[in-house]
Amino acid sequence: MALATRTSSRSTPVLIWRSTIGKKIVMAVSGLIMLLYLITHMLGNLKVFFGPDDMNGYAHWLRTIGEPFLGHEWFIWIARVALLAAVVAHGVSAYQLSRLDRAARPVRYAHTRRRTTYATRTMRWGGVILALFIVWHILDLTTGTVNPHGVHGEAYENVVATFSTWYGNVIYITALVAVGLHIRHGLWSAVQTLGLNSRTRDRALRATSNGLALLLTAGFMSVPLAVMTGIVS
Repeated sequence: MALATRTSSRSTPVLIWRSTIGKKIVMAVSGLIMLLYLITHMLGNLKVFFGPDDMNGYAHWLRTIGEPFLGHEWFIWIARVALLAAVVAHGVSAYQLSRLDRAARPVRYAHTRRRTTYATRTMRWGGVILALFIVWHILDLTTGTVNPHGVHGEAYENVVATFSTWYGNVIYITALVAVGLHIRHGLWSAVQTLGLNSRTRDRALRATSNGLALLLTAGFMSVPLAVMTGIVS
């Protein structure tokens, strides 16, 4: 009996993951983790408007969080691993939910539902764009592999260098539009999945989703625009 109980308890997470609602919960929670990261990342990016000392000082501080208990850059690597786990969980759950949806409806609808928003229709290709952008972003501003400046620890100079190129601006602005649309629809979907919505709160929650998506898009986009216009140089 005890063995059966332990086996049952061990299989509970597997059973939850195999269910549609379980995958939706994983997708919602991982999406919220990434959203929190985007908010803090945007606030950090805005340091560029205070000059190289502030921006580079902030980048250095990130590498020293937790010292001396944690080693140099330990915190930032822990955060990267946690974020990577969230990205993988989000992508896998989205892919599997898409396959389940197609299996449930093998015949395509004759007409597209009118209430489907532009953001909803672009969630899939938007996710692909963001996945490719993450790879580019790492090579550009983390490893410096494709960055025209590419010097470790010189965050301000690296940011200015990448947004001084036409292709850097095209890549980032395209990705930021995809981010905004993804957040606009994804946050609302996460709220519904976690059961946080209600008739009395729906309007406020939708406004929050739209407003946060607009705020994050504008905040991130202000950096390349500032470099392009010479405000930041």
